[in-house]
Amino acid sequence: MNVVSDSLKSGSALADDYINRFAQVQELYGDDFRLEESWRSRAEWLDESEGTRVSRKALTDCLRQYNSRHNDYKEVHNSLDLLAQEGTLSIVGGQQSGLFTGSLLVVYKALTIVLAAKEAEEKLQRPVVPVFWIAGEDHDWDEVNHTYVMTPELQVKKIKMDAAPGPRNSVSRIQVSPEQWKQSIDHLASLLPDSENKPAILELLHQAAEESGNLSDAFAKLLGRLFGELGLILLDSADPALRALEIPVFERIIKHNDELGRTYQETASRITSKGYPLQADVTADGANLFYIYEGNRLLLQKQNGSFTDRKGIVEFSREALLKELEEHPERFSNNVLTRPLMQESLLPVLGSVLGQGEISYWAITKDAFPVMGLKMPILLPRMSFTLVNGTLRKYMEHFSLSFQDVQHRLDDARQSWLNAQADLHIEPRFEETRSAFEKLYEPLIRELGTIQHGLIPLGEKNRDKILEQISYLERKTKQALEKQHEAALRQWDHIGVSLFPMGKPQERVFNVFYYINRYGFGWILDILGSCRRYMPEHQIVEM
Repeated sequence: MNVVSDSLKSGSALADDYINRFAQVQELYGDDFRLEESWRSRAEWLDESEGTRVSRKALTDCLRQYNSRHNDYKEVHNSLDLLAQEGTLSIVGGQQSGLFTGSLLVVYKALTIVLAAKEAEEKLQRPVVPVFWIAGEDHDWDEVNHTYVMTPELQVKKIKMDAAPGPRNSVSRIQVSPEQWKQSIDHLASLLPDSENKPAILELLHQAAEESGNLSDAFAKLLGRLFGELGLILLDSADPALRALEIPVFERIIKHNDELGRTYQETASRITSKGYPLQADVTADGANLFYIYEGNRLLLQKQNGSFTDRKGIVEFSREALLKELEEHPERFSNNVLTRPLMQESLLPVLGSVLGQGEISYWAITKDAFPVMGLKMPILLPRMSFTLVNGTLRKYMEHFSLSFQDVQHRLDDARQSWLNAQADLHIEPRFEETRSAFEKLYEPLIRELGTIQHGLIPLGEKNRDKILEQISYLERKTKQALEKQHEAALRQWDHIGVSLFPMGKPQERVFNVFYYINRYGFGWILDILGSCRRYMPEHQIVEM
């Protein structure tokens, strides 16, 4: 396995500047993740602020119960033992609980967390544990209920789990029936080619499904299978036991809600004034909290001194909301702007591993941390990979294609190659023919008009029909040429679909089990071994 760096097109201008031109956006963030001094300074601040977070013992007891159910590995319990000790720090990152873990980027985020924790531990000479924050409180079912694999016919196929009709609840609270699990697993099984790894994959998925009543529990079990032996602690943000520990944090968010709201708006204005789009909604009346009512997760806003939802289904005074929190903490959850504050209040976060979209919206939260007596952690860009097997590498070399060619100009390169296969240069010759025809025909139409004006529209209609027939012949010629070079063009398609399926980076589309089916469960550890150190640059992994 060989790993080389190469750039991947960015989905966020702000995140791109954070990674590559930090000085330009420094005022929107905290410390520079590349500087060793940033890590030492952050560790010292965490030591000094130990008392601002929830009890380590209470937190680790809660996490031990959860991980014993879904991620019961000796190495995980060792990590929890360390986390319970004052002075232990953590690297944290999270994601929604996607079907069969979702796309590859979820696995890469977990890999980054593990690698960054190990590197930080060596750098600081003190314990640093990896923690994965499962965003089970999120309620967007359509974002998590599907994943994709590639078929031997080079088709990108979607596997989707339809939810039973019901309230707009958190993903961790949406029940999944055995029939739904079976249908999704059977669909995946029908799309994966037979291999020596396929039986073990299906056995793992069936076992996870049998022991899980919802998508988040299955997600945890699968992530545990992939990273449990590396000591990765899992946390579900919708865990009722965890929610009870969060009462003091929610209380501070409610009491300081107006001040938090002002910081979000002021920072959002600074971001947009620099020409960057906002990656999260910031409204003047937003409370940035959700309240769960009869199974529906309602986003709260402030109106006339009260907390209510957009439709006016619920309404609380500040005092009534605090009382509700004390009696029913399970009814509260964070939005994207308060989740960073909650994470910081629970864990000794040395660094937070984020994707590009997250880096962008975390900028909105920078000045909110001090309102809560907190400080923004070091933000680590998630490591990014594209997997290229030997066959793809051979095809790319044959057609003299670089990764950047595939990323930015594959269609043009494909057409240029195809045109070069024929002695007749199709597009230029047909363009010449069209131009010559129009040059000869236009004067004729005008001359005919001197005989009878009605001949001009007739001539123009005739001209358009002839041009249409020339274009038709051009299309048929290209089809014939493609037919003649069908095998080679399939190789071009193989390159494009494998590396940029649906026009998106591979890591944002394909599921990890598609690759486990081909390479076995060990390839993730192989990447970890090949990387050796954390790198924010995109990397090509030659399998």
